[in-house]
Amino acid sequence: MLEYQATENLLKNKTILVTGAGDGIGRAASLAFAAHGATVILLGKTVKKLEAVYDEIEQAGGPQPAIIPLDLKGATEQNYIDMAETIEQQFGHLDGLLHNASLLGVLGPFEHISMSSVEEVMKVNVIAEIMLTKALLPVLKKAPLASLVFTSSGVGRQGRAFWGEYAMSKFATEGMMQSIAHEFQDSNLRTNSINPGATRTSMRANAYPAENPQTLKTPAEIMPTYLYLMGDDSKDINGQQLNAQ
Repeated sequence: MLEYQATENLLKNKTILVTGAGDGIGRAASLAFAAHGATVILLGKTVKKLEAVYDEIEQAGGPQPAIIPLDLKGATEQNYIDMAETIEQQFGHLDGLLHNASLLGVLGPFEHISMSSVEEVMKVNVIAEIMLTKALLPVLKKAPLASLVFTSSGVGRQGRAFWGEYAMSKFATEGMMQSIAHEFQDSNLRTNSINPGATRTSMRANAYPAENPQTLKTPAEIMPTYLYLMGDDSKDINGQQLNAQ
């Protein structure tokens, strides 16, 4: 599926929510989904960035997107419940949810881990994903075929020195994905994870400041796997750990 060729109308009439939609991979996914016919709900904390993506989608002739400004660090369970009710009222159901937003945290020796940093990383990378998924499951279940996609990492599948905070959060993400996939294995909802790999994003630059970003793939170049999982061609793929590179 790394060479997957999505048809022009792959996502026509589908509604897909993307977290962290204002920048990096979330932005690229939002643009790609819209280009293939989806109505994209752009969720993120920076309204200006979301509005820029909104304008790009409209200028490219895609379906009119929606914007949900939300800071995952401070959001409560009630915020997600209210959001789910609004999405159901406005769209009837949700065909796809891409959990893309993540915090890197602090890289360093395990013995120097800051508990405040760990709590922040877990709040965004794990707790927020739990609350958002829980709230949106009833709306996803109303879709003919729904796709739930979690963003993982190489260090979420094999831990690595100095990556403790981020690695632990991504191992939790993989566990969440597998649990939901097993629970809904005989339903209209499929659940999988994507490891985007080394990609030209600000998070990658923060983790590897000495790296030449020109040697990395752009977010747009890794979209085939994302499109594959959101489209109906992947309807029988469930509980899988996929790589975008």
